[in-house]
Amino acid sequence: MPAVPLSVVVITYNEEQNIARCLEALHDVAEDVLVVDSFSTDRTVEICQQHGVRVVQHAFEGYVAQKNFATTQAYHDVVLQLDADEVLTEELRQSIRQVKQHWQHAGYTLTRLTNYCGTWVRHSGWYPDRKLRLYDRRQGEWQGLLLHERFQLADGQAAGTLSGDLLHYSYYSVEQHVSQLNRFTSFAADELWLANKRRVTLFHLLLKPWWRFVHGYFFRLGFLDGFAGLSIAVISALGVFLKFAKLKFGRSENRIGGKSNEQ
Repeated sequence: MPAVPLSVVVITYNEEQNIARCLEALHDVAEDVLVVDSFSTDRTVEICQQHGVRVVQHAFEGYVAQKNFATTQAYHDVVLQLDADEVLTEELRQSIRQVKQHWQHAGYTLTRLTNYCGTWVRHSGWYPDRKLRLYDRRQGEWQGLLLHERFQLADGQAAGTLSGDLLHYSYYSVEQHVSQLNRFTSFAADELWLANKRRVTLFHLLLKPWWRFVHGYFFRLGFLDGFAGLSIAVISALGVFLKFAKLKFGRSENRIGGKSNEQ
């Protein structure tokens, strides 16, 4: 049985710091590499062109919509979806090549190992971070709200597993982590508002952040990750507080799903 052809799709916006490393790990793995860029203002597109990959420009409409669009633009039905800050290890590359020779499932999951400010995080609830990233696009679609997107297989379809880690270069500094946290907690508050989960109490503002810290740092062994584990636990707790604070004080019908204050 001949190997199934593979398309790799990557969505980008201002990823000049990461994209070359991602693309360099794709040789001998894919027959088609596509980057869907959201009109980057840095050298992202130039670097992609230097690596000889296809680039399609598409305005960002949310992670789910962007990844579904990217999937439709692939040349082949079997797709590996990556982010620009992710890199295949050699073990994972070999596993993908083997699966292409003996394709048996609708999709395959992999484990993601995250680098946080120079430290590989193996605890803190961040590892193993299992994701379904290799899939037959005819057997499912990307789903989710503003955040927490995932590829959902059709009913009755099963997923296999790949060996080897996907390296995720997440944050280069605490400042970058906090900046993205501020952005993502706004999305999370929007999701709660749209889902009509709008009741915010002291339980949400005090106890849930405290529990997030305890759970990540102690129960998920974050202390074994050293200072990185402490930083992750504290900032994660802050994120819980910010999500509910924004829901209580910053979200209103004038901003989401209602009348606009702008005339």
